[in-house]
Amino acid sequence: QVQLVESGGGLVQAGGSLRLSCAASASNLLSIDAMAWYRQAPGKQRELVAQITSGGSTTLADSVKGRFTISRDNAKNTLYLQMNSLKPEDTAVYYCNTDYHIFHRRGSSWGQGTQVTVSS
Repeated sequence: QVQLVESGGGLVQAGGSLRLSCAASASNLLSIDAMAWYRQAPGKQRELVAQITSGGSTTLADSVKGRFTISRDNAKNTLYLQMNSLKPEDTAVYYCNTDYHIFHRRGSSWGQGTQVTVSS
């Protein structure tokens, strides 16, 4: 099991920036694999925003390309999402997700979410 704690959300004006962090804590026997940020706006389904593999390969949703950057610090087991040029449509609860494995068992964990609100 992996515990994920997000931070960095808040209220920002359109055009502003925020940096989200997600700290993962787990047994030393466990390996963290791909990590990702998802978001869910009111009345909408949860959607993938960005993903990063353990090797550092990244994938970004078309709606955030050129504005958001995903990164991770493997030594600290921490995931980041740098969000620039924010738009009102970026308003959502942002969730951290990680895949992991321990020996031959695989799993996935979610954080509790952090609210991002972008005012026009």
